[in-house]
Amino acid sequence: MTTSRLASLRLAGPASLALAALVALGACSTESSTPTPSPDPVPSGAPSETPAPTPSPSPTPAPTPRFTNEPDEDLAGLIPTEVNGVPVVIAPWEEFALTPGDVGTVYGDIGNRFASLAIAYTEQPRLTLYAMRVDGEPVETDELEPHLATAGRYVGIAGLDPDPWDRGEAGGHEVWVRPEDNATAAGTMIYTWSSGEFVFLLIGVDDTLNRAMIAELPGEAAPPPGPSGSPASSAEPSASPDE
Repeated sequence: MTTSRLASLRLAGPASLALAALVALGACSTESSTPTPSPDPVPSGAPSETPAPTPSPSPTPAPTPRFTNEPDEDLAGLIPTEVNGVPVVIAPWEEFALTPGDVGTVYGDIGNRFASLAIAYTEQPRLTLYAMRVDGEPVETDELEPHLATAGRYVGIAGLDPDPWDRGEAGGHEVWVRPEDNATAAGTMIYTWSSGEFVFLLIGVDDTLNRAMIAELPGEAAPPPGPSGSPASSAEPSASPDE
């Protein structure tokens, strides 16, 4: 009896130790089998985020023709009501359908800046005046040169002379002038000029009246006469010694 009980005790001791070892080993394996999460690696070919570009300022829009005509009493006030005893009719704003953009088509980029339009006329002898206020930088009379042909066509003169316009003087102002030729009514003259802030286009059949009207309006001072008595700007170039 004593021998068998001691034997079972001796067997129980190692078995208990073995069981404890197995329990401990199982616990260790359970703890190590749960992996610690790690951050996902960034793929080598993945695009990186770039900051949005700073928007560049939009360009200033170019002037566009103005096809409405608001009353401009200061512009109308430049036009005399009588010239050389002839009554001048200044057309009321609400009684004519033309706009600055309509006349502006004649003068290209300059015409795109026309802000207001005034129209005046005489009935006998016939004369018609278009006066336009210009927004922005002042305009010189020289700058009107590329638009002379269309200015003539606007007032109904196509012209047979391919080069009818010339620089000249009228009313003390520097002007571009187109004289009578075979394509115009007798005595017809066309003038266009600028005072910087205003551009004018005039057509009339009596040049004394034309020039008197021009003298009443703003304009650039004509240059002093050249040796021939004509304005220096329209004087013929002198021949070179080799000619």
